[in-house]
Amino acid sequence: MRIRGRRRCKDCGHEWSYFDTGRVDCPNCESLRSVGTGDRERHTDSAVTLDLSSLRAALDETTDVADIAPELKETLRDYVRQRGFVRAGELRTVDETVLAAAELLHAVDVFARTRDPDDELQLYVLELLRGADDGQRPDPAAVPASMTDARGLAYAEVLDAFCSDLGTWLDDNPDPTARGIRETIATHVRRVEAVYGDVPAAESELLVRAARDLVTYLVDGDETAAATARDRLSRLD
Repeated sequence: MRIRGRRRCKDCGHEWSYFDTGRVDCPNCESLRSVGTGDRERHTDSAVTLDLSSLRAALDETTDVADIAPELKETLRDYVRQRGFVRAGELRTVDETVLAAAELLHAVDVFARTRDPDDELQLYVLELLRGADDGQRPDPAAVPASMTDARGLAYAEVLDAFCSDLGTWLDDNPDPTARGIRETIATHVRRVEAVYGDVPAAESELLVRAARDLVTYLVDGDETAAATARDRLSRLD
């Protein structure tokens, strides 16, 4: 959607950036009487941060992931839902934090549904929990077989949102090369979703890297990045 990124308080006259804060209430006097000013810009990414510190502290008390699973999933789901890839009309890349958050959400779900989770499964969830809000995620080679589907499905869901936002952004900024690459990424994403994430972790990583290459091409005008994205995607055929 297109929104006005500046707001002005009707009560005290203070102005602020909605794009940066996500607030409609005045940061100065807390009045809810504000109006949007300036030009409308395409915007899908909320000003939201991920903070899992309280849940890590809670886990120190209980030592059982299952005890914090409901609250953890709610926190992660809310964060991922609010994330987008167009901010104030500018295209954003697929960042590490949204990937780690989406994977942790699916990993916790797998853990909660497993009757007798082994140490490898629990340690992997703990590793994701330790670094997700700092954008730290394990390398593809470190993903246990029991968590491959979780990573595949999580990344597919993030990339599906990315492709949707990118398609809208390309309506405003036409580029036939980019649109073709986007369609190829979207086709692979649908394939991953059709098999419920059951693809090698290395393939999930290739899709992410291709999406990032595409953003580099569009933002920096780097033709090499477009060629690299096509090469990565060709390895998935």
